[in-house]
Amino acid sequence: MTDGIAWLAAPRCIAYGGYSVVLAKGLSPEELAGRLSVAMRYGERVVEQAGEHTSESLLELLEDTYGDYWDGIGLRLGRAEHWTYAVAYGGWPGEFGDLDAVSRDGADVCLLEYEEENGKPVPPQFAYYRDGRLLSACNLHLDASWGYQGVDGDPGTAARLQQRLTEAGLPDPELGGREAHRIALGVVEEFFGLSLPRTAIVDGTLPAVLLEPA
Repeated sequence: MTDGIAWLAAPRCIAYGGYSVVLAKGLSPEELAGRLSVAMRYGERVVEQAGEHTSESLLELLEDTYGDYWDGIGLRLGRAEHWTYAVAYGGWPGEFGDLDAVSRDGADVCLLEYEEENGKPVPPQFAYYRDGRLLSACNLHLDASWGYQGVDGDPGTAARLQQRLTEAGLPDPELGGREAHRIALGVVEEFFGLSLPRTAIVDGTLPAVLLEPA
C-alpha cells in the first residue's frame, strides 16, 4: 500500500500557497536537486546544503536567510519506493519550467504544481518527461483554461492518458475544481505508478537544500 498522490488535492496539503513537487525515477535526491538548480526559468542556481528540516523549519530558515520566505527557494528531498522526490518551498511559483533536460539520460521526471492562493486562479498543473521528451501534460481541472485543450505531449501516451481521464468522467462541468483535481491526480497516479509519502512530507524531517542565486 502506498500513499499515491491524490492527497495533494486537499486544501493546503503541504504548506500555505499550494504545492510544487518533482518526482524522478533513475536519479538520486542529490542528482535531482542538482539538475533542478540549473533548469530554473529565471537563471541557474547553486545547491546549498541546509541540514534536516520539517516544512515549518525550512520556511523559517528561508525567512531568516532572505527576510521573507517568498524571496528564496528551498527543497526537501527524499525517496519513496521507486521514486525520488523534491518538495519546493518559498518563492517557487513560475520558477520551474520545462523539465525535459532534467529527464536526460533515461530518467523519468514528473512535475506537479498548484498555486492554490493565486487569485487568478491558476489551475493545478501536471507534466511528465522521459529521457528528454515530454510524454504528457495537462491542467488537472481538465477545464480547457489557461490555453490547455486536453492532454499534450507524445501522441500515443497523451491519447492513452486522455482516454483514462475521459473514462473517469473528466471533464465534468458539474464537478467543483477540487474534486476534479482529486480525480485527475488519481488517474495520473495509476497511469504512471506515482507515489509520494504524505506522513514523511507533512509531519516528518527530511534533508533540505537551498537553491541560491548563482
